[in-house]
Amino acid sequence: MKRLVWLFDVDGTLIRSYGAARESFSAALAEVLGVRDDLEGFPFAGRTDPLILVDILNRHDRHLDGAQTARFWAVFRSLYKSALDSGRGDVLPGVKVLLEAIGREPAWVAALLTGNTATMARLKLDHYRLADAFVFGAFGDDAPDRDAMARLAVDVAWQRWEVPAERCVVVGDTEHDIQCARAAGARVIAVATGVRTREELEARRPDLMVDDLSDTDALIRWGRGVAAAD
Repeated sequence: MKRLVWLFDVDGTLIRSYGAARESFSAALAEVLGVRDDLEGFPFAGRTDPLILVDILNRHDRHLDGAQTARFWAVFRSLYKSALDSGRGDVLPGVKVLLEAIGREPAWVAALLTGNTATMARLKLDHYRLADAFVFGAFGDDAPDRDAMARLAVDVAWQRWEVPAERCVVVGDTEHDIQCARAAGARVIAVATGVRTREELEARRPDLMVDDLSDTDALIRWGRGVAAAD
């Protein structure tokens, strides 16, 4: 069996936190800059953490220097961790079983492709005991946008294992995941566990559309088909 690299988004794909990120951004903005904004309606899904912060600052015509930026992220992480520690959030259906199944395939690799910064991704995945399933990651602080992150992840797959882009599979819950997979020449599985509907995602023509990740056997069969086709 040829090697396959799975590239998983985090929020809305692996876990959900029911608005904890939005609330933590809002509270950190108030603490660091004294700006009050509940960020209701502000676009978060599928976007990188650094770009979200830039857009929030632009919305209020504000700027953070290096020290303020570091403080903002420290406050944000602390607030988000408190939300997780209080029991907010959970792992989405099928995730743990699917990651275990991928781990049993000797030629397969599970990795991350997430708009979270590396530190935030580690915080979340450590909390849910998922971090050890992933060999590498491309994060929101690694590249200027999600398309560039996907190209970076695909490049890592080639440099480490000579896995071509068509044997890299992005798994995500937004149109941004589908777009970045296309930009990098990768396959894509869209999963309707985030804020986008199945119909919205299907309109973007992913290679595979699923309601959630709970049908492990079907996903593994599909992956084996991709690996065998190349």
